[in-house]
Amino acid sequence: MRFLIKILVTGLAVLVSAYMLPGVDVENMISAIGVAAVLAVLNAFVKPVLILLTLPITIFSLGLFLLVINAFMIMLAGKFVPGFTVDGFWYALLFSIVLSIINSLFEASNPENKRVE
Repeated sequence: MRFLIKILVTGLAVLVSAYMLPGVDVENMISAIGVAAVLAVLNAFVKPVLILLTLPITIFSLGLFLLVINAFMIMLAGKFVPGFTVDGFWYALLFSIVLSIINSLFEASNPENKRVE
């Protein structure tokens, strides 16, 4: 249940991020949820392999190459999800940064994430 809520919240964040950036288009909420689901699968299976393969570059760039990997994930999701288009690498990079910030804001406002001990 928590995973489905996370996908829906990420889908909403995709819609907001696409609204803010002119080079990213999302047709509707179904496409946004599709992007969120595809990104979840890509981040679970493809991203760890890419991080391992590019570990020397990531270490040399002090972790900044992870932004390039995130942009690649966004562009790959654009190939798989109909109704979601990204105009280029720089828009994908900006989209990944904006999406991360908006997702963080949504998660910070969720009272279930705050633990009281």
